[in-house]
Amino acid sequence: MAKCKVCYRQCEIEEGSLGFCKVRTAVNGEVVPVNYGKITSIALDPIEKKPLARFMPGSKIISVGSFGCNLRCPFCQNYEISWSEQAYSFSESAEYLSPENLSELAFEYKSKGNIGVAFTYNEPLVGYEYVRDAARLIHEKGMVNVLVSNGMADRQVLDEIIPYIDAMNIDLKSFSDSFYSDFIKGSRQMVMEFIEEAVKHCHVEITTLIIPGENDSDEEMRNLSSWIASLKSADGINIGHEIPLHISRFFPRFRLTDREPTDVSQVYHLADVAGENLKYVYTGNC
Repeated sequence: MAKCKVCYRQCEIEEGSLGFCKVRTAVNGEVVPVNYGKITSIALDPIEKKPLARFMPGSKIISVGSFGCNLRCPFCQNYEISWSEQAYSFSESAEYLSPENLSELAFEYKSKGNIGVAFTYNEPLVGYEYVRDAARLIHEKGMVNVLVSNGMADRQVLDEIIPYIDAMNIDLKSFSDSFYSDFIKGSRQMVMEFIEEAVKHCHVEITTLIIPGENDSDEEMRNLSSWIASLKSADGINIGHEIPLHISRFFPRFRLTDREPTDVSQVYHLADVAGENLKYVYTGNC
C-alpha cells in the first residue's frame, strides 16, 4: 500500500489500483498520477473566462485540462472529464502532451496574444506533478501560469507548485461543512487553509456557484465574504477586502437536474451582500 498525500483523504492505494480521484495510482510503492500529460481539452481563452477579472485583463491564455477530480459535485459543469465513467476512459484515449511541448506551444501562440497557460477544466491538482513541471518551463520562457482549482489539496502540494503560479481562481463552493462533506464529498477546512496560504504568494480570485436551496442564504454569503475579507498577506497585512469574489449562477447539470436555474435577481442580491465586506464582487452567467 502507498499513501497519497494530495488531499485530506490520504488514500491508501494498493499496487496498480486507483485512489478516490481515479487518477492517482501506486507503482512500485510510489504514488504517481496516471493522467500525467494526458490532455482532454485545450483552447485559447480570454483570461476573463477563467474567471479572472483583475489579472492581466484583456489578455488571452492557453487553457489545458486532463481528467479526474477529488470532489463529487453532483452539479459538475465538466463531468465529461472530471468524474464520470467517460472521464475515466481518457486514461487510455487522451493524447499525451509533454511539459516541454506545452511550453513550446504557449510560446508559439505568444504572437496571437497568449500570455501563458491556465491549468483548468478538470481538477489540476490531482495531477499536480504535471502542473509543476510544465509551469516551471513556461516561466523559463517568460510567460505566466494560472491555476483554476477546487483548492482541496495539502500544503505540501501548494509548496510544490507555488513558485511557478502567478494567479489562481479557487472555488469556495459553500461556507458550510455539511455542504462539503455530504453534498460534494470534500473538506471545507482544507480548501480554506489552501486559500489562506495561496493569497500570501500570488494573485487569487474566488468563485462561489449559487445553488438554490443549498448555499443561497444571505447569512452564508455574509459569513463567506467576511472570512475572505479577513485574509492576510505574507507580511500580515490585511488584503482580504480586495480579493475578488465571483458569484455565479447555477444551471441544472449532470446529476442535479431537479433544481431550477438560480434566479438572476438572487445572484445580484447576494453580490450586494458580499459587497458589504469586499471591494470587488462580480456576477457570472447572468
